[in-house]
Amino acid sequence: MNKPVSKINSIITKQYLEKQLENQYFERKGLGEKDTKPTKIAEELIGMLNADGGVLAFGISDKGEIQDLNTIADKLDDYRKLVFDFIIPPCNIVLEEVFIDGKLIFLFHVEQDVERIYCRKDNEKFFLRIADSNRELNQEQIKKLEYDKNIRRFEDEVIPDFDTDDLDQELLAAYKAKVNFSGEIYDLLYKRNLLAKKEGKFQFKKSAILLFSTSPERYIPSASVRYVRYEGTEAKVGSEHNVVKDQRFENNIPRLIDDLTYFLRTSLRDYYFLDVTIGKFRKVPEYPEEAWLEGVVNALCHRSYNLQGNEIYIKHFDDRLEISNSGPLPAQVTIENIKTERFARNPRIARVLEDLGYVRQLNEGVSRIYQSMEKSLLAQPEYREQNNNVYLTLRNRVSAHEKTISKALMNAIEEKWNEYNETQKAILLYLFRKGSAVLSDLLQYTKINQNSVRSYLNAFIAQNIIERHSEKQRDVNAKYTFKKE
Repeated sequence: MNKPVSKINSIITKQYLEKQLENQYFERKGLGEKDTKPTKIAEELIGMLNADGGVLAFGISDKGEIQDLNTIADKLDDYRKLVFDFIIPPCNIVLEEVFIDGKLIFLFHVEQDVERIYCRKDNEKFFLRIADSNRELNQEQIKKLEYDKNIRRFEDEVIPDFDTDDLDQELLAAYKAKVNFSGEIYDLLYKRNLLAKKEGKFQFKKSAILLFSTSPERYIPSASVRYVRYEGTEAKVGSEHNVVKDQRFENNIPRLIDDLTYFLRTSLRDYYFLDVTIGKFRKVPEYPEEAWLEGVVNALCHRSYNLQGNEIYIKHFDDRLEISNSGPLPAQVTIENIKTERFARNPRIARVLEDLGYVRQLNEGVSRIYQSMEKSLLAQPEYREQNNNVYLTLRNRVSAHEKTISKALMNAIEEKWNEYNETQKAILLYLFRKGSAVLSDLLQYTKINQNSVRSYLNAFIAQNIIERHSEKQRDVNAKYTFKKE
């Protein structure tokens, strides 16, 4: 079941063809389904050429049923010739004819091109594969794609003096096992277009160095990540300098992801969240791990490595985490559509990171950032472009909760929770969320009359749960907070 059925791509097994979800790199086309004419398959291949390459399996239904192309034997030459008949300029697509359980299928292996843009020969329509769908491009999108093609050339540039002693052999072995490859590792890297060949000798491309060198900064300056922790909510200079930690991380991209995951897990704080359904305080992280980890992975995967002198920054303030990387948003991606659009600025790197399990398919990465922040009842992520950089900001609630309530007070509230009525619970929840309140805040929030709210507040004061801050006996602007230890 797990034996490769392709001699070109070892990851393609019978199980892969039947079960793998369609994604940026994989498409099925079956017999008897709509849009299986040679022209339609040509459009799908053009989309892959202009994006990140991939494999189109013809003769397999959308549900993964392996069919038999011999049932249309009289038409097969039309599909064999479609690359030459319908795609310009000339491209690197290899047609592999494979038999599985005696049934013939076609595997179109598409090599992404970092320089040229492809279109249909007969009508000059341009396409781009985005996640598991194919999009026709307008003139503005074509121009932006041309710009990004120029940037993409960077990862394909060769470093002729690369020292192979700098290779991360353990990581290479893990990668080889992950993609089910049994040959020599250099052959695998060559197949993944991470190496070039000159006069029979392999040469390492910048993409391979960023992925598998133990010291990528020796060859590509600023291929690093810098974490800066500030005390407070803004960066200050001079006598008010408020940097409390400044740490640089240097390694290949997979190791950087692992190192930063461990570091941020220990650096980010926890706070307590009052679960009103059970009246218990739950410990939750400052930010959901899915959100900041996806932010870090996206920055490492999609930054413009050609813009040197500007490393990735993770700036940690009391109220937010900012992750920035160099380069504008790629191709058709905008701030408005970033949740749904996908375009890999470094497709060789993105492909390997997906093979290794670091990069989500179908643009799940950005969507998961939004989803995990929403589940944690935190503000929506904020993306912005500024000074040729992309910034992701995640905001927390720690600053509103920190030191507002002691452990002893939490225990006291939990013990009495079932005795409180809905208004009393609402008052405590408001104070916990906001940190403080005046009478008018609580009247508006609870929709209860003033005398009742005052009575509940006085009862909480008598129980040493909250305290009142005012010297005037009947001050309507008196501030209420949780009792400090």
